Amino acid sequence: MTRAKRDMQENMKAVDMVIELRDCRIPESSRNPMIDQIIQNKPRLIVLSKKDKGEAAEIEKWIQHLSNETTTVIAMDLTKEPVIAALTSACQKIMQPKIDRMIRRGIRPRAIRAMVCGIPNVGKSTLINAVAKKKIAETADRPGVTRSLKWMKLNKNLELLDTPGILWPKFEDQKVGYHLAITGAIRDQILPLEDIVRYALNRLIAEYPDKLTARYDIELCEDPDEVIRRIGLKRNFIKSGSEVDLKRTREVFLNELRDDKLGSISWEKVNENQ
Repeated sequence: MTRAKRDMQENMKAVDMVIELRDCRIPESSRNPMIDQIIQNKPRLIVLSKKDKGEAAEIEKWIQHLSNETTTVIAMDLTKEPVIAALTSACQKIMQPKIDRMIRRGIRPRAIRAMVCGIPNVGKSTLINAVAKKKIAETADRPGVTRSLKWMKLNKNLELLDTPGILWPKFEDQKVGYHLAITGAIRDQILPLEDIVRYALNRLIAEYPDKLTARYDIELCEDPDEVIRRIGLKRNFIKSGSEVDLKRTREVFLNELRDDKLGSISWEKVNENQ
């Protein structure tokens, strides 16, 4: 992490702007505070990735909330949308004032150079693969896949500098850790499985009860531990002694949550962060 941060700082002077990826379901929790320090006043494009996994209305609210004079925000499904066209268009729009100044001075504009950054598992490798139209960056639903800096040329208008996904040393808000765990941005061993599932179920019971009943066909109650027991019972996850295998049930539940078996869910809402 320290080396990645140093490399990003050293290369910042070589880029015109920054493309920061965040998970649309957790736009605040997937924001690395260190990136703000590193990029300082560079123009920024925030790409809210995995938009098929979040609620459209909430994503639109986040786009409006995060946008400002130096920051443009778009949401994308990096596996299905025309990534090259979208990135090129957005970056050109952001850098147009600088391009116009160069033209007025008689300088032929070069390709825009943008650094791509973000925490692990927000879709950076998927983006790089999409723009390269071939698998040049290993992708996996686990943190820490990209480990070095690499340049790549998209077209005559845009060049990207890919960077490793880095996490900050500690989470000041425990909810951040839970959100990162639910979406797979941190390793499962960091937080207790029981606590992650309990947090997720508390939120789902309060905000998305219909999704739980539709998926598991159980009667809900306010106790998340009882809900997970009922899910295990419904799935017939029974150990010897006729007890529900709670560990197996929690693991299956979390995997199904990450695989979108319950549908689109936004774990962070704009009004909760104002």
